Amino acid sequence: MMEKTINNEHIDTEDLLDLEEGHYNASFETPLRPDAFELDDETKIDLIEKHFKSIMQVLGMDMDDDSLKDTPKRVAKMYVKEIFSGLNPANKPKTTLFKNSYRFKEMLVERDIAVYSNCEHHFVPIVGKAHIGYISSGQVIGLSKLNRIVQYCSQRPQVQERLTIQISNFLKEALGTEDVAVIVDANHHCVSSRGIKDTGSSTVTAEYSGKFLNADTRNEFLKYIYK
Repeated sequence: MMEKTINNEHIDTEDLLDLEEGHYNASFETPLRPDAFELDDETKIDLIEKHFKSIMQVLGMDMDDDSLKDTPKRVAKMYVKEIFSGLNPANKPKTTLFKNSYRFKEMLVERDIAVYSNCEHHFVPIVGKAHIGYISSGQVIGLSKLNRIVQYCSQRPQVQERLTIQISNFLKEALGTEDVAVIVDANHHCVSSRGIKDTGSSTVTAEYSGKFLNADTRNEFLKYIYK
């Protein structure tokens, strides 16, 4: 069986194809080319470094200046290893599930999860909070995994509507339940730092599934996060 190397790890090409197909062919997924994962991280960093240096030179920056000369490399590493690392399915967080042995049947809510993403239209930050609720179908998830799921879905060029749906879909698949609610409340720097330059507005998106489509259940969730 053939193998590829991603992040210095050997992955069977059959497994990689499964990852790739699930990542760019599914509805509401980030638009990616079929060859998006052919380059390893170090190659991507080298290429982005060269291109970003060219951008800085076009802008008239002195690339021999001590403060600027390493900026292209820093930006390239930041793009690949940090703020856009969610593009790579090899970075998908593993979800730790536990049997709901105490038979907790009410909703679990985690609110104010930090969202740091980037607008795919201008590549400037989207910063805000995510609120998650779910009702167990027999298993519960480690609380920190909720934060990691939000982080993974956020660390790619995004639009907020898609981000909200991706978080919801990830949770439903991981938990094996449709009873999931997600709200994202965020400030877009493409609005606050350019264009209209409105620093006072925020954008709210919501995705409700399963029992959360019921008005009473949904209102209970909203009561917990907006009390």
